[in-house]
Amino acid sequence: MKSGEPQERSVRVLRVGEQVRHVLSDILMRGDVHDEVLASHLVSITEVRMSPDLRHATVFVKPLLGEDEAVVLKALRTNTAYLQREVASRVKLKYAARLKFLADESFDEGSRIDSLLRDPKVARDLQDGESNSATD
Repeated sequence: MKSGEPQERSVRVLRVGEQVRHVLSDILMRGDVHDEVLASHLVSITEVRMSPDLRHATVFVKPLLGEDEAVVLKALRTNTAYLQREVASRVKLKYAARLKFLADESFDEGSRIDSLLRDPKVARDLQDGESNSATD
């Protein structure tokens, strides 16, 4: 496979995204950001999606127990310049990635789907479907 083919690039993009995620997690865990909100909340960096050119990083975050999500996002966005400098110094790339912080909604979506599947009507339909396929 030639260097620069899409499959190889996507592996590199994923690897750099993981490196950025680890760096940001480390910064927040150590309390390197001097911000009262970030110091008083545990924040999980659930995923970092890098653009193909590695110049932009979308960072998905979730505060512990989902509390004060808007306040935590505002604090992260306020400290973006500092976080970008730290990431740039620790992850050696040609360009410093611009960070964009978003709330991770995947946990909420998973909980919603789980509650739908536990609904008595859906459970009954699922059981009916299994019994019909067993008779075929």
